[in-house]
Amino acid sequence: MKKKNSLKRFLVVSLSIIFGIVVYAYGFTVTKVNLDETKSETRQTQLVRIIRALAKPDIFEYDQTEVTVEVPITIPCPDAGITAPTPDKSGPYMTLDSYCAADQSTIHVYGYNFEPGLSGSLSFVPPSGVKLTLGDFTPDNSGKFDVEVKLPKGRTSDQVQTIRAVTRTKVGDPKLTETAKDTWDKIVETVFLALLATTIGTLIAIPLSFFAARNLMENVKGPILGVSLGIIAMPIGFLVGIKGANYANLLAQLLLKLPIVAGLVFILVPIAIYFLLKWSLPQVELTKPTLQTRILRVIALTFCAFSAILILYLISYIGINVGNWLEANLGVFAFMGKFVADLGDILNILIVIIAAFGGLGVFNSLAGGLGRNIVKRVSKPVSITFGFIFGGLAGIVVALILGSLVKWLYLIDDPWAVYYYPAIAGAVLGLVISFITRKSGILPIGMVIYYVTRTIFNALRSIEALIMAIIFVVWVGIGPFAGALALSLHTIAALIKLYSEQVESIMDGPIEAVKATGANQLQTIIYAVVPQIIPPYISFTMYRWDINVRMSTIIGFAGGGGIGFLLQQNINLLNYRAASVQMIAIAIVVASMDYLSSRLRERVI
Repeated sequence: MKKKNSLKRFLVVSLSIIFGIVVYAYGFTVTKVNLDETKSETRQTQLVRIIRALAKPDIFEYDQTEVTVEVPITIPCPDAGITAPTPDKSGPYMTLDSYCAADQSTIHVYGYNFEPGLSGSLSFVPPSGVKLTLGDFTPDNSGKFDVEVKLPKGRTSDQVQTIRAVTRTKVGDPKLTETAKDTWDKIVETVFLALLATTIGTLIAIPLSFFAARNLMENVKGPILGVSLGIIAMPIGFLVGIKGANYANLLAQLLLKLPIVAGLVFILVPIAIYFLLKWSLPQVELTKPTLQTRILRVIALTFCAFSAILILYLISYIGINVGNWLEANLGVFAFMGKFVADLGDILNILIVIIAAFGGLGVFNSLAGGLGRNIVKRVSKPVSITFGFIFGGLAGIVVALILGSLVKWLYLIDDPWAVYYYPAIAGAVLGLVISFITRKSGILPIGMVIYYVTRTIFNALRSIEALIMAIIFVVWVGIGPFAGALALSLHTIAALIKLYSEQVESIMDGPIEAVKATGANQLQTIIYAVVPQIIPPYISFTMYRWDINVRMSTIIGFAGGGGIGFLLQQNINLLNYRAASVQMIAIAIVVASMDYLSSRLRERVI
């Protein structure tokens, strides 16, 4: 028996090794491993040239005096031969042992009257004017040198070509090169690009991360009737929110033409909002409010919401106007004015989005509450019947929304394809879900939200920021703003995963204790979840800033700004000395950020 087991183990191991060899052999074929290329003399020469250029970063420079001496050479030798030129011996000059030669042949270059000990470079200059390095030289004490050089390959021409010697003498003190100055500007841009992306990504990822936490969402359930009514009401709330924001925007623009009235509104309306909210949302109610009181409270809350949007619009327009004035009058600090104006512009854009999704949430909550009350007040057969009716209608609403999105994306004009067939399928799906949940009457809406959120952000995280940068460059143009938006989107997807997994690992005790007091889902998150996640959230945010600094050096290759854009340009231009400066700057900043983030985590966590 032992022999059979040993033989079996031997066969399994042997086959595994053979399989591994086959896999790697095929991998070598697929990746086109070609070691012959590494032995190519041309490639080795190019590699050495690049490494030497990278080892001499273009950071400092001197004012220089340059001496250039040229001597003609013909490749190949003409049939009639060639006459040696007569050099001008009043200054530095060169001669060749042969003024014509075959392609890739070796010749001697002699120099005279050069400054002793001052090194220089020899280059081959074809008719195109593109210099090809041949070697270096250092004159002896008498100002002479003798260098053997090999002519480059494929440089035959009917025209006379030249061998050029260049010496440079440094004058004065060292100073930063233009490359170093450009690199400093771009590395600063890179750091703040990453900071802006991290800030935007964090602000959005924190609230969304709770929807991607399984332990918070698995207990979020509701009756099928309440969920269906909530879904049906969501598009209505979305449109009402947009309409309300548009009316508030028009009113804000009108008030700005009446500064005194706008000032009174800006002062008195927030006070009115405070007292109306205090009356509409009492902490304790000793008696059940009447229907008339409830209607008045709804009216008061609607007024508060509209007034809050109006105040936000006034703030945004004031910010834009004040920012523009500051930008025109602050001189060196004009960027502060532009910052204020941009914040006002951003708020102006976001108000419509906030109002739309706020209206969506309010209508969903009100309709869901109505559905829960109906379920409590009617018999089970009636509740099931309502569940079937409104479940089918909710399926139609979802299908029509998705169909409209498909129509917009793919420009499909067939109403049957984008409206009728999806509506029928949505109705059937809604009826099926209602039938499945008919006994309990409860739908695990939290888990649906959890899986949808996870799926969306997993898909976003799988797309590299470099690809996102290409899309945003098309939208907002080449520059760091496109890079910041691309990194922000990638940061949101990455942080949601980290944040939500941290929420899933918190202790259940505080959550159960807070729920035992009758707290709702929002109160549970505020008082039981948030205190446990603040330290790791800070740690993850710092770590993400570190990552964004690294990634922002790459998205520049797609036009996303930062030092990566400058690095790409220099590599494309074969300016490896300048590229070396950017590589050094990236290494220093990444190392510094790594050290800084680790120290901050030690202090905070």
